[in-house]
Amino acid sequence: MKLHYLQHVPFETPAAILDWAEARGAEISSTLLFEGQDLPDPKGADLIVVMGGPMGVSDTDKYPWMAGEMAFIKEAVAQKRPIIGICLGAQFLAHCLGARVLPNLYKEIGFYSVSLTPPAWNSPIFSGIPATFDAFHWHGDTFWIPEGAWHMASSEACHNQAFVWKEHVLALQFHIEATRQSVEELVRNCGQELLEDSPYIQKPEVILEKAEAFDFGAMHQILFRLLDNFMENARNGGA
Repeated sequence: MKLHYLQHVPFETPAAILDWAEARGAEISSTLLFEGQDLPDPKGADLIVVMGGPMGVSDTDKYPWMAGEMAFIKEAVAQKRPIIGICLGAQFLAHCLGARVLPNLYKEIGFYSVSLTPPAWNSPIFSGIPATFDAFHWHGDTFWIPEGAWHMASSEACHNQAFVWKEHVLALQFHIEATRQSVEELVRNCGQELLEDSPYIQKPEVILEKAEAFDFGAMHQILFRLLDNFMENARNGGA
């Protein structure tokens, strides 16, 4: 298996997704967009992962590489390459599939629970995933569910937390790939957002304290199961 990931900022890596890929013997490659690296042909990847970042889908003037990335994502979807978007990556997928991306009513930053929706209960991609689980969040925007997609998860602060489109597109607003180190990196690099007054923004000291006690191993078991399910479903054409 060849995994290729797109990274938008130095401090937001695929984290535990790389652990999963290495455990499956995958060949891993990347495009570091913040370094101006060129995008490859999507057909060379068995799985594409689009990571998060502090920018938004409308920030094309600030980040000229976004236009090329959007074209890459659309081409990957057209080629039926299995593709997963995390946070900003999920918003890119929604946008490329014709859905709106807009500010959420609340910013959601910290450790909060996610609940599966009824369509996910019978989905082979979400088979074996708990109905409710804790995850890490860091987002101010949300997406509408694209036409033809299935709404798969929600949280108290953000209704649209995940969707599946056909058998080869998976979008996750939340971060189940996060590690203690990646959480600390986000606090270090984006901590100014934590000073805002919002019912769903945890203070930096709260996030760091929770990260010390959080069961990342249990969350990564969910991640590994979800990735295995997704790849099997994509190989089987959604059967």
